[in-house]
Amino acid sequence: MNLEFSEDQQFVQQTARDFLTKHAGLDICRGVLESADAALDPALWKGAAEMGWLGAVIPEEHGGAGLGYLELVLIAEEIGRSLAPIPFSSSVALCTEAILAYGSDAQKQQWLPRLAAGDAIGTFALAEGPGETDADSVTVRFADGKLRGTKLPVLDGEAVGVAVVVAQGERGPVLALVDLGAAGVTRTRITSFDPSRSLAKIEFEDTPAERLGAADGGAERVAALLDRAAVVIGFEQLGGATRAMELTREFALGRYAFGRPIASFQAIKHRFADLYAKIEIARSNGYYAAWALSSGSDELPLAACSFRAAASDAFETAAQEMIQIYGGVGFTWEYDCHLFYRRARWLAASIGSASAWRDMLVTRLVARQGDGSSPHDD
Repeated sequence: MNLEFSEDQQFVQQTARDFLTKHAGLDICRGVLESADAALDPALWKGAAEMGWLGAVIPEEHGGAGLGYLELVLIAEEIGRSLAPIPFSSSVALCTEAILAYGSDAQKQQWLPRLAAGDAIGTFALAEGPGETDADSVTVRFADGKLRGTKLPVLDGEAVGVAVVVAQGERGPVLALVDLGAAGVTRTRITSFDPSRSLAKIEFEDTPAERLGAADGGAERVAALLDRAAVVIGFEQLGGATRAMELTREFALGRYAFGRPIASFQAIKHRFADLYAKIEIARSNGYYAAWALSSGSDELPLAACSFRAAASDAFETAAQEMIQIYGGVGFTWEYDCHLFYRRARWLAASIGSASAWRDMLVTRLVARQGDGSSPHDD
């Protein structure tokens, strides 16, 4: 196992950082957040498509860049650093990944080139209420090529044009692929904690859809898809946490109290030390999870749980400490602290809470112990 990124992969990351530094400053995030109707920054989304990020792991025959998951997670980390107001994780880590993994040749030919070019924006509709992420309990029905029911909240639901919907089929949960421009679709904007990443309620009334994958085993496919998405989203969280700590450090070094920088006070040093440890623990988990994802290892289900929990904790802690160390100004709208806090909370709830992923980790470890295997058999 080699946990060091290659020169080519580091070049991809640096190129992404340079582009986002120039085109996706925090003022871009703030502009979408403060807009009454914007669901994303169109110019930034177009730029991401032109850079090849949206099709990073899509094969070249389907219009993608044909890169690997290691390049994808590094791009996600830079998107997290910049708080880019684009539906990257929803479209790339969830919808595109579902079509890649379970779509037919015809479905891939129809959607993957459009997703890679940014002409279509995708999402994954699982929840049917706050905190509901259990595929077995969904009530949306899929029968005779039609969807009926309601999904909420749907991540980036205002911006998207195609959705992979978890629904009940004849033999349990299935994945259904639906064009949100079809008849019978009603979308309603939901107030999002982070308006730079939208949420929506989507209602289906006999909406035409196609099954994605087999008619059975849907719950297992949903779990596998969420494991893969957790790694990409985790790197987005890792990038946000790292940048929040960097900005907070710069502020603490430049803010004086009693004739000296507040960064020199022991209490502040201890808070930075604790935060740094959380971020590096998350990074360590992330590198292992990225290796498991890119290599197709059986360790991915466990690695994804560990990383998801650690990354959520790191970003939320970084955002909270940012507000506290900035002091009174950290609580104001004019400073950028709330932008990081909003994104941290949005991402932490996007595919299940850190507590839910910890519970899943315990369940999977117990199940593995029960079948007599060791976490390090391979």
